[in-house]
Amino acid sequence: MAQARDIKYVNKDFADLRSALVNYSKTYFPTTYTDFSEASPGMMFMEMASYIGDVLTFYQDNQFQETFTQYARKFENLFDLAYVMGYKPQVTGVATTDLDFYQTVPALLSGPSLYQPDYNYALLIGENVQINSLSNANVNFLTEDPVDFTVSSSQDSTEVTVYTVDGSNNPQTYLLKKSRRAISSTINTITINAGTTPQEFFTTTINAPNIVGILDVVDSDGNVWYEVPYLAEEMVYDSVRNTNPNDPNNYLNEGESPYLLQLKQTQRRFATRFINSGSLEIQFGAGTTQDIEEEITPNSDNIGLGLPFEKNKLTTAYSPTNFIFTPTYGIAPTGDLTVRYLTGGGVGANVNANTLTNIKQINKTFVNFSDTDPSGLYQQSFNSVIVNNPNAASGGRGGDNIEELRQNIISNFNTQYRTVTPDDYTVRALSMTPKYGKIAKVYTEKSKASANTGTNVDLYVLAFDSNGNLTTASSTLKQNLTTYLSQFRTIGDSVAIKDAFIVNIGINFEIITLPNFNSNDVLRRCIIALQNYFNIRNWQLNEPIIYRDIFNLLDRIEGVQTVKNISFSNKTVNDGSYSQYAYDVQGATIDNVLYPSIDPMIFEVKFPNSDIKGKIVNI
Repeated sequence: MAQARDIKYVNKDFADLRSALVNYSKTYFPTTYTDFSEASPGMMFMEMASYIGDVLTFYQDNQFQETFTQYARKFENLFDLAYVMGYKPQVTGVATTDLDFYQTVPALLSGPSLYQPDYNYALLIGENVQINSLSNANVNFLTEDPVDFTVSSSQDSTEVTVYTVDGSNNPQTYLLKKSRRAISSTINTITINAGTTPQEFFTTTINAPNIVGILDVVDSDGNVWYEVPYLAEEMVYDSVRNTNPNDPNNYLNEGESPYLLQLKQTQRRFATRFINSGSLEIQFGAGTTQDIEEEITPNSDNIGLGLPFEKNKLTTAYSPTNFIFTPTYGIAPTGDLTVRYLTGGGVGANVNANTLTNIKQINKTFVNFSDTDPSGLYQQSFNSVIVNNPNAASGGRGGDNIEELRQNIISNFNTQYRTVTPDDYTVRALSMTPKYGKIAKVYTEKSKASANTGTNVDLYVLAFDSNGNLTTASSTLKQNLTTYLSQFRTIGDSVAIKDAFIVNIGINFEIITLPNFNSNDVLRRCIIALQNYFNIRNWQLNEPIIYRDIFNLLDRIEGVQTVKNISFSNKTVNDGSYSQYAYDVQGATIDNVLYPSIDPMIFEVKFPNSDIKGKIVNI
């Protein structure tokens, strides 16, 4: 019977392996080999084996270490780990700035001595306007959103000024101004041939420095291909202008929501991943048909359970937002693909103010164009577009270094690109792109009626009107918000978007001024301080008013000796100038704190010039 061998697996370095081999020989081959001197042939072979073992364990340890985000030291391994953890590495940091767009339009006489801009001459400037810097022609900036001079709202206001006047000092032309965010990027175009027959998971690589990402992919038939986080995700988000032909119902809210956010299913999709800092891989689907595959909707009761006689769903890839699964992972392309990708960023993109003035590429059209233009005013307005950056660009930097990449992977994995807590929903709602409508205020709480309705989260929202005052969000804005949040919510969550309440208030205060101070000047400074304090942009839903804070604010005003009294009143009228909701201000004031109601609401001083009143009193 063979003798059982005692093998040690904890020895990993050269000395330990050498000692283990010597002891093994002495234990199990005591008479076979006895010369363990340093110069013996047997020790030579044992040391050679120990050397190889030490090298192998070293590489094995290092390879194992490279599988952990916290300890990996090679960029290529961290890139792979980033995608496993759901983070897309940044190989360049783009600079951002705000661009002011200007155009002129003729004046329109709409009544006796009443002039206004003629918006028939207003332009729609498409997205992806490219502007380069006067100081460095190689630095280009790109707008992210279109510029629509025909629409003005609280989210996308148009600044209007008189540009030229005639001999009678009447307006002749007006200057329209809008601002847009721009990033430091250059549009590059390449054509890729995918072959005449579909190839499963057709993959191509773009090699270029400072790749920001893919702008769009269009095939030779004009079909648009959409980027998705992974090929199993077939639902994408698209937008269309909020016009009457696109949606007659929501068109009434065009001013508040210039664009409609739509969720649609597509088979033409691709996913991208950075192989390294200079290579971006693009992978397409595996299907060979343009027909929509049969939708397979699994039973939510047995997903992942692996029950007998049930279809095992453990290996099925699901979107967190829907259960639809198609086995093709999108269709495979054929023919030529025109790929537009962005490059740019870096420290050199932090250009100075008033240097982004050269329009390199622009797409502009008239929304209300007339074929007859005997005066040439259309052409004059068409050619009047100029652009400038009033502030310096900032944020341009190199890509993630190895430690930044490591920390970003860990941080991104913790967020999981989802909404779970009420705070998650609040942040996501406020981050929706303004072209779909801008949420002014939001408050999120666990639904009180979830047991009866199945709703998990109640989202109370308000918007701004054209004057910057709070108003109820339109149905279009809430529809866009619902669509936007659907990509983040977890399985089983439902969100109910509701209107918060607005309570308009007035303020009265009394102060005693110090001797040798102009009482009117002191009173004016107090009113201005309160106007700034109660600026609605500084207040949130369900925020109480603390009297002590207001007393302290007025006490610090130069010339104020004592604040005698502060009182609040509810402002309500039936003519629509104030909110319709009445509120018992006195009853809701406890220990000098004005509390909001149980239902989410906000206090608003709607007309600060008239609703904040002060008085000077004597001691």
